[in-house]
Amino acid sequence: GVALPAVCRRFHGETGPGCVCRPEYTGATLPPSSVPPTLNASRCGLRVAYLLSRYPGISHTFFLKEVLGLRDRGMEIFVVSVNPPDRPVQELPAIEAREAQSTFYLKSGGKFALGLRVLRIALGDTGAAWRGVRAALQLGGWDLKARGFSLFYLAEALLVGDWMRRNALTHLHVHFGGPVATVGLLTAHAWQIPWSLTLHGPDEFFDQEAFYLRQKIESAGFVICISDFCRSQVLRVAPKVGNNRLEIVRLGVDCEALQPGRSGTSSLAAAGAGIESALAGASRREPLRIVCTGRMVAAKGHRILLEAISGLSASGIAIDCTLIGDGEERSILEAQCSRNGIAEHVHFLGALAHGPTLEQVARADVFVLASFAEGLPVALMEAMAFGVPCVSTNIAAIPELIHDQQNGLLAPAANTQALQDALARLAS
Repeated sequence: GVALPAVCRRFHGETGPGCVCRPEYTGATLPPSSVPPTLNASRCGLRVAYLLSRYPGISHTFFLKEVLGLRDRGMEIFVVSVNPPDRPVQELPAIEAREAQSTFYLKSGGKFALGLRVLRIALGDTGAAWRGVRAALQLGGWDLKARGFSLFYLAEALLVGDWMRRNALTHLHVHFGGPVATVGLLTAHAWQIPWSLTLHGPDEFFDQEAFYLRQKIESAGFVICISDFCRSQVLRVAPKVGNNRLEIVRLGVDCEALQPGRSGTSSLAAAGAGIESALAGASRREPLRIVCTGRMVAAKGHRILLEAISGLSASGIAIDCTLIGDGEERSILEAQCSRNGIAEHVHFLGALAHGPTLEQVARADVFVLASFAEGLPVALMEAMAFGVPCVSTNIAAIPELIHDQQNGLLAPAANTQALQDALARLAS
C-alpha cells in the first residue's frame, strides 16, 4: 500500500544512484529479508525513524505491513513506540514478537529512571532542550494545562531525538496527527531534525486546535494523506500548504492472500449457486451471518447496527451477528441486545488477533461497518478481498472505496432504516 517512488523521492530527493528501492514490489509477499536492520549498514543510504503510538498493535496491522514493506524495498526503518505492545510478547505472532524485540519503547524503565534520562539528555545538549522548551510553550499558549502537557510531550521528544542521534537516524516519520505527532513536532524543533507525517483522521480533524494540527502540517517536510477526503481536510486546516508537499498514499491489503475460497469461505461457484437459488424464490434456511470488526466506541455505530438487527429479527429474518472488538461501549451494547431480545443472535468475541479476525470475516455472509467517523477502513478492504458483500456508511473516504450499488451498499450514517433495508436486501 505504499507508493514508494513518490515517498522515496520525498525522503531523499530522488530515486537515483545508490537507491535500490524497487517500485515493482506489490506487498503481496514478505520475503525472509524483511528483518529489522542493523545499526551499521545501509543499502540505500536512508535511515528513518518511525514514531508510532503503539507497536505492534492489534488494530494497527498496517503499521507492521508498511515497516516490513519499506525495509524490503531497501530502506532502513527503525521503530520507536510511545507505548508497549497491547499484548504480552509471548502472545504475539512470531513476526510481531521479532519487531517488539527491536523496537525502542519510550516508557520502558520506570518513571524515576526516565526522569533521570531526560535530565541527563537536557544537560548534555542544552541547545536542544531550550529549543524544545520554547516550542512547547508556544504550543500551550496561555492555557497552563496545555503547557503542562506540552512539556510532558517534550520529555518524550528529548528521548526520541537522543535515540535518533545515537543511532545516526536522519529522518523522523509519524503516523496519526494526535499526541504522538505532538511528540514528533517537538522532536523536530528541539533537535532540528526533518520530519514528515501520515494523516489518517478522523479524530485530529474534529478538534484541530487541540491537536495543533495546522502547526504540524506546516512544520512537516511533507504530509501523506490516506485518501482524497483526508487531503481535503489537510487543505481546509492548512490552506497555505502547497500540493507539492502532499501525497495521497492509500492503505492497502494483500489481495493474493485474501481471496474468495480462503480461510473457510465458500467458493465462488457455491456463492453463484446460492444467488441463483435466491433468485428462483427459495427462502433462506440458514441465518444471515453478519460480521463487524472495530473498537466498541460510539463512533463505530454499533448501536445503529443492533437496532437494524432488531428490526430484521422482528420482520422474521434470521440473523447471526458476530462483533469483534472491545471498548467502553461493550457493556452498553450487551445491555441493548438483552433489552431488545436479540442477545442469543449477537456474539461478542472481544478483541482478536489479526489471523482469527480474518477467519471470522472470511466465513461471513455480510460484513457491516456502520461507522459515523472513519479514515479509510482496512477492515472493509479485507472483507471485499475475500468476496464478502459489504454494507457501510457514506462518510469520509468510504465512498472512495465502496461505490454504492456497484461493489457494495452504502447507507447514510445513523440511519437505522436505511441500514436495515440494505441488510434485508442481501438477506433475500
